Amino acid sequence: MIDEGIYLLVIGVALLIVELLYFKLAKHFGIVDRPSARGSSTRVTLRGGGIIFYLGVVAYLLTGRSMYYIWFFLGLTAIAIVSFIDDLHSLKPKLRLLVHFLAMVFLFVQLGLFTVSSWLWLPVAFIVCAGVVNIFNFMDGINGITGGYALVGLGFLLYVDYAVHPFADAVFIKIMIVAVLIFCFFNFRTKAKCFAGDVGSVSIAFVLLFLVGKLVITTHDFSWFIVMIVYGVDGCLTIVHRIIMHEDLTKPHRNHAYQIMANELGMPHVSVSLIYMALQSVACAVYIVFPGYITLVAFTILYSIAYVLFMKKYFYLHRKNM
Repeated sequence: MIDEGIYLLVIGVALLIVELLYFKLAKHFGIVDRPSARGSSTRVTLRGGGIIFYLGVVAYLLTGRSMYYIWFFLGLTAIAIVSFIDDLHSLKPKLRLLVHFLAMVFLFVQLGLFTVSSWLWLPVAFIVCAGVVNIFNFMDGINGITGGYALVGLGFLLYVDYAVHPFADAVFIKIMIVAVLIFCFFNFRTKAKCFAGDVGSVSIAFVLLFLVGKLVITTHDFSWFIVMIVYGVDGCLTIVHRIIMHEDLTKPHRNHAYQIMANELGMPHVSVSLIYMALQSVACAVYIVFPGYITLVAFTILYSIAYVLFMKKYFYLHRKNM
């Protein structure tokens, strides 16, 4: 049997080569990200580099490690395709949302959630999971934030799988970490060579949802969602904030805390991304020592207070630039 280290190295080299080939295609066909109302970039950059996350899952399946994840793969494929098309030509929100819900159906089949007793709470689960995917998409606006945040989450889940409660194939998580590291090499820098694009942010969100879902079902404990607490607080409270200000939620914006840090406060993108990684790492580390709902609730309250205080102090700068 091939050594696992060599196996991961071969896959990593293959993914790197495919990523570089994609860059050539993206440059040739003009698949680029231009400065917009939602993003915080100021230069034209290759878009869709996050396709490597989807390709990491493909590599895992093609090597014959396991076909057990086939329903998850079908859902990921559907959501990745519509997201990549949206990167090329903007699609109607209703079409994207429809495909997102279809992908969730495949995900829930994979997780075995369609049971007689589940029908009462399934609608809520659909809304929450679709919301998580879209929040990851909204949070993908500066260099390093998507890759860095995904690394923290995947690293935490790998530790849990080894040291706390086995729930998934550790090789799958490692391959995803390799894919994210390759992406970070091109994105986690002052002048990024590529952005994740919708295909990247949505795909990695779907992967994390799948892994957290497996862990929750295996342990019957929803508090594992602490792995997404920072994005959850920022994303949800930003939506609430926009509703209070009577803003159109379908329109682009720069209201997230990380965007105000990068735009109004002029903080380097990499520094802001490191802050978000650190906040999530602290929550995960404390949860390992003190697992359970108390820790989840405590960090939800703590980070919510921090968000509100930050907005009270600095949001006026954003309004001045509107």
